[in-house]
Amino acid sequence: MAMTKRNGKNDTIILNTIEELIPQDHDVRMLDNCIDWSFIYPLVENLYSDVGRPSIDPVVLFKMIFINIIFGIGSMRKTCKEIQVNLAYRWFLGISMDEKVPNYSTWSQNYIRRYSNSEVFEKIFDQILKQAISYGFVDMETVYGDSTHQKANANKNKYTDEEVEIMKKIYENDLLDEINRDREEHGKKPIKKNEKEELNFDEETGKLKRDIQTKHIKISKTDSESGCFHKGEKEKCFAYSHQTFCDRNGFVLASVCVAGNVHDSVSFFSAYKVLNDKYMDQIKNVCLDAGYITPAICKTVLENGQKMYAPYKRPMTKKGYYKKYEYVYDEGYDCYLCPNNKVLSYSTTNKLGYKEYKSNPKDCENCPLRGRCTSSKNFQKVVTRHVWEEYREEVMD
Repeated sequence: MAMTKRNGKNDTIILNTIEELIPQDHDVRMLDNCIDWSFIYPLVENLYSDVGRPSIDPVVLFKMIFINIIFGIGSMRKTCKEIQVNLAYRWFLGISMDEKVPNYSTWSQNYIRRYSNSEVFEKIFDQILKQAISYGFVDMETVYGDSTHQKANANKNKYTDEEVEIMKKIYENDLLDEINRDREEHGKKPIKKNEKEELNFDEETGKLKRDIQTKHIKISKTDSESGCFHKGEKEKCFAYSHQTFCDRNGFVLASVCVAGNVHDSVSFFSAYKVLNDKYMDQIKNVCLDAGYITPAICKTVLENGQKMYAPYKRPMTKKGYYKKYEYVYDEGYDCYLCPNNKVLSYSTTNKLGYKEYKSNPKDCENCPLRGRCTSSKNFQKVVTRHVWEEYREEVMD
C-alpha cells in the first residue's frame, strides 16, 4: 500500500451541524441529559438589571465551571481557550461555530462583581443534589464525614506573626453548664462564665483589666484567609481544610471550607449543622474517622438520634504503663479502681470538663505496680473522665 502524504492545510468547508459531529456517547451529552439547567435562571435573576445591554447567558457561565472541573482542565483561563476549539464544549454551551466564546476576563468579572458575594453557588449545588435525590442516586441512610487539606497558593515563608483572640467553641456554653451541675453535685463552687478571662493590673490607669485569652498564629501575606498547616511528615504550608460529608455512592451532601489550621474536630460542627439542617430526618448513621472521637462530637450525634461509627483509637499511653481502660470506673460510687484494687476518689471537675480522680499517696508509695502506673513525685495517680464520657463510651462499644 502506497504511503499517503498530506500537503498543507485542508480548507474544506464542513457542512455538518455541531449536533451531528458530537458522538452520542460523549460525556457532554450525558451531562446535558441528566441535569435540567434552566433552574439557574430564577436563582440569578435578582443579580441582573432590567436595563442596559444584554448580558452573557448565566447558564453558559456556570456550565463553563462544570467543563473546567469535570474534564480536569484546572485553569479557568485555559478552559476558555479550550472551548474555542472544542466542538463538544461549544455544543454543551449552546455556542455556534461563528459565535464568540466568553473570554477569561468576561467570566472572572462576572464572578467577582455579580456572584462572589451571593449564595448562588450553594443554591445550584443544592438544586443539582435535589435532582440526584429525586432520581434515587443518593442514599441518605448512612453518611461519611472527613476533611481534606488543599494547599493555598501562598508562599510559606511570607507571613506575619499576629496575636488573635481564641474563639469559643460552639458547645462551650453547654459544656460549662454541665460542668457546673457536676461541681454542684459534688459540693464545689460553680465556675463563672468569665473565668477564662484573666485579671491583670494596668499600671497606666491604676485599674484591673480583663484580658481575653489569645494565641499567636502565622498569617499569610498572600492569602490571609488560609491557615498554616503542618501534620506528620507533610510539608508545612498555608492551606484550607474542606470538611465534607458524602453518601456511600460518593455524592457530596455538605461541605464547609475553613482555614487549614482549624482542627477537624472543630470544623466538624459547622459542616454537621449544614448537613442536618437539610437532611436530618433521613440520616440514621454517621461514619467518621478516629480523630472525631471526642465527647462533644459523640454527644451531638447521639442526641440527634443518629448512630455514630468510628474505628478503634489506640490509647495514647506511655509505653510500659497501664492503659486507661485498665482502671475500672464504678458508676455507683463515682470512683475508679486501679489494677491493684485501690480506690481513686473524685477530686474536682476542671474547666475543660474533665472530672479528676486521685489515688491516696499512701496506697501508691509502696505499691508493687507503681512503676507501671505513675511516675509522679508525690506518689499519686490521677485519672480523668469527661462529663460527657458516657457518649464516647457508647460510640466505642
